Amino acid sequence: MTGIFAINGSPRRNKNTAKMLDSFLDGAGESGKYATERIDLFDYNIRGCTSCFACKRNDPDTYGVCALRDDVYDILQRLRGADGLVFGSPVYFGNITGQLLCFVERLLYPLISYEKDFKILTKKRMPTAFIYTMNMTEEQCNMYHYPAIWAPLEENIGVVFSRPERVCAYNTYQFDNYSKYKSAAFNESEKARHRDLEFPKELQDAYEAGKRMADEAATGIDQTPKTAYDFIAAPRNRP
Repeated sequence: MTGIFAINGSPRRNKNTAKMLDSFLDGAGESGKYATERIDLFDYNIRGCTSCFACKRNDPDTYGVCALRDDVYDILQRLRGADGLVFGSPVYFGNITGQLLCFVERLLYPLISYEKDFKILTKKRMPTAFIYTMNMTEEQCNMYHYPAIWAPLEENIGVVFSRPERVCAYNTYQFDNYSKYKSAAFNESEKARHRDLEFPKELQDAYEAGKRMADEAATGIDQTPKTAYDFIAAPRNRP
């Protein structure tokens, strides 16, 4: 077993997204069955997919493998055999960070072939999760239809590995000292109250999701890689 990995798409190594991912990994590692590791994407130089199509060539040395030899090449190869993956990102303009999107492109695209019915090239299915942290309240998140923005990427993760469980942290406390910033649009005391009362509950939500991932990784996912159409037609039920 290679373990359960958290992919941190935030530029901050010790703030809201990172804390949620760490709590998730604490839950995933509780049983002792799986090693856990957090990968901070902003530590690496990452390029998005360049449409070179090397991963689609009729060549056994490149087929199904991203050919870009940047900082994350070796990481991408390691993750293909992971026991579970959790992605985490702050929400920027309703979506994940550009760095994380580039990474997910590079991870997924080589594994969706251009063979009949878009045959999936993963060697095994694995549980996945996605953690979103945001400055908005849950009501605002839904009002602006953020879940609908996230759904297509989550569906593509589901095609290749499994449909991710979604965990959110809302109304996040953004600054260590609000007096240093022009931020009158936000009520600092309300932000602090949410941080003190609600964020611990959201951390616990992440912890419990990590435990569920470890349990699911141990029991296995009953679907084997077939085609993209199979997974779109019959999506898995997740919490």
